[in-house]
Amino acid sequence: MGSSQAIANYEQLSALTRQMREAAEQGEWDRLISIEHQCSELVITMKAVDAAVTLDDATRHRKDQLIADILADDAEIRKHVQVWMGQLQHNLQSNRQEQLVLKAYGA
Repeated sequence: MGSSQAIANYEQLSALTRQMREAAEQGEWDRLISIEHQCSELVITMKAVDAAVTLDDATRHRKDQLIADILADDAEIRKHVQVWMGQLQHNLQSNRQEQLVLKAYGA
């Protein structure tokens, strides 16, 4: 395995995080989770390759660009997930309050 495999891994990871961003934007949470599992498996593979490969300047620059893209997608994913989590928390609190009211009035 050489530097081309290392870059191919980062390109694949970038493509997966882009898909995760799209899923988050569309509120497709199950799809997001499924893709995240793929990312986790890929990262395990990448660690071994990265440890065994020395990159030249041009390849290291490409890797840095891909990492920047991955981090930008991750930031967007987090924004959407935080909004969704806030909505979920609000819904759970509303349901809890409703149950307390129903219990209090014997319904």
